[in-house]
Amino acid sequence: MSIIEALKERVQGKDIRIVFPEPEDKRIAQAANKLAAEGVLTPILVGDPATIEEDVSACEVINPETSELYNELVQALVERRAGKCTYEEAQELLKKPNYFGTMLVYTNRAEGLVSGAAHSTGDTVRPALQIIKTKPDVSKTFGYFLMVRGEEKYIMADCAINPEPEAADLAEFAIESGKAAKMFGLDPKVALLSFSTNGSAVTDDTKKVVKAVRLAQKKNPSFPVDGEMQFDAAFVQSVGEKKFPGSSVAGKANTFIFPDLNAGNIGYKIAQRLGNFEAMGPILAGLNKPVNDLSRGCSVEDAYNTAIITAAQSVME
Repeated sequence: MSIIEALKERVQGKDIRIVFPEPEDKRIAQAANKLAAEGVLTPILVGDPATIEEDVSACEVINPETSELYNELVQALVERRAGKCTYEEAQELLKKPNYFGTMLVYTNRAEGLVSGAAHSTGDTVRPALQIIKTKPDVSKTFGYFLMVRGEEKYIMADCAINPEPEAADLAEFAIESGKAAKMFGLDPKVALLSFSTNGSAVTDDTKKVVKAVRLAQKKNPSFPVDGEMQFDAAFVQSVGEKKFPGSSVAGKANTFIFPDLNAGNIGYKIAQRLGNFEAMGPILAGLNKPVNDLSRGCSVEDAYNTAIITAAQSVME
């Protein structure tokens, strides 16, 4: 059974509603129609019905400017922003489908949101950070990829959001990525990567990773986290046993935390292009409720899969 099929089984029948703020994009409308037809989840399309070219009669469509929820959501946005947004500014923001859709999630009228086919990452993530915000024990959201090749699957993070994370950030990424690994059926073994293994080099960069490992181990003892280690020490058992004897992660890792965004973005793309892995993501983590960002080059299948992943995130323990 594929990962997506397994996630579909997990969310089926749980009355999960996912917002799509870009129904005028045919790919999004088609993905929403497929989801509605299968009964996997309930798509909520946010936009002007006059701009939707596909037949989306099987989906709920909400026009922000004519919705009976508009005034209520404007007031809720003003209260949520707590002095950072006037009533008039909120009125303008709520005319934008991404903001309106994010408020549907915030007010529990939907469980998650998928956008990005026609909007930039900033347009998708900004409302989420302003309104939904990060979990109480998480200071920054980040983006991980689920890397799949046949029966192999791995998590790689952060590959999308934070250029120069601090040690505390890396610790959070490690913990949240381990939780994500569980969602995809993995037994998390989290490696914090570096150019050094187990003290073979000592620089400010390696010290940061070592500090992150200690923080993550202290905050989350429920699954193994270790480092700093080179990728081969994390991935190849014989190398891990030689370079990092006694580690419960070295040579067995399935969840990889990169020291910065340069390494993360380059690393997942090497695996994708040279290793022929399917890269599913970026999947945003650390938010109070799931919001995910599509590539503007996404396919119908990408939007469909991302919606199912978003639904699964909404029922994560």
